[in-house]
Amino acid sequence: MDLEDLTLLQDVARHGSFAAVARQRDVDPSSIGRIVAGIEEELGFRLFARTTRRMEMTEAGTLYLARVAPLSEELERAADECRAMQAKPRGTLRISASATFGQRVIVPRLAAFRDAYPEVAVEGIFSDNNIDLVAERIDLAVRLAPAIDGDYIVSKLMNTRYRVVAAPAYLRVAPPLERPEDMARHRAILFPYRDYRSRWIFRDAAGTVTEQRVDGDLVLSPAGAIRDAALARLGPALLPDWLIGDDLRHGVLRSCIKGWDVTATTFDTAAWLIYPSRAYLPAKVRAMIEFLRASNAGGVDRNSETGTRE
Repeated sequence: MDLEDLTLLQDVARHGSFAAVARQRDVDPSSIGRIVAGIEEELGFRLFARTTRRMEMTEAGTLYLARVAPLSEELERAADECRAMQAKPRGTLRISASATFGQRVIVPRLAAFRDAYPEVAVEGIFSDNNIDLVAERIDLAVRLAPAIDGDYIVSKLMNTRYRVVAAPAYLRVAPPLERPEDMARHRAILFPYRDYRSRWIFRDAAGTVTEQRVDGDLVLSPAGAIRDAALARLGPALLPDWLIGDDLRHGVLRSCIKGWDVTATTFDTAAWLIYPSRAYLPAKVRAMIEFLRASNAGGVDRNSETGTRE
């Protein structure tokens, strides 16, 4: 049995389905079943109890995978360390981010990344769900938050700022939108999280903070859908600068309530680069980190890394 077989067994155990692993690897489910059956024959015991309706780990399978999982990680680490000794980063990089950040910020940069690192394959897992980096074998993630908790290495990619924006055509026919209290006369496009859909927080130049109730009959997710709704003249929206920077420069959205900082949670928010704690950083991960930093050079905060290392 080789490292690839061990990785496949861990994927099957995590997903509980040959079909799910086959979709992930773009192969026929029967091929996954044949590989697992061959491994079981080699080991001399069943790893999975299979019926027509479900599949579960056997007691022996649970014990076996619990014992070999650390070995599998060590084998991967050893291989990565050896690859890092070579001149060029290579291998498959699994990167995770929110759906909109992945689509709007990471994907447009992948062509340049491919040109720079042609031997690195990228798997992008873009979802608003809180993905377990270790369980899903994520090499690098971008999280949007005031701070990051957990046993990870954390490094700030860039500070983020929110703005109230609306389409010029909407503003031509809508009531004025120049002060926080003007929001009471508008139906905002809202995000489903509690704080985002009930009140927004404004801070003036003197540092005075005001909470303003917001109402609306359109609640959308992810953030990209809110942007599209704002472009469609459906109302004002609270959106991050990394999403609407080009829209503001091209004039298809306009910044409203100028002179106030605005947020739904806290004024100090950022995009963070995080990866599972480990003593060694693969070359492919370091290449992506440096690439994202360089491509966001205008807004990058190069604070030193924080976190706990294993």
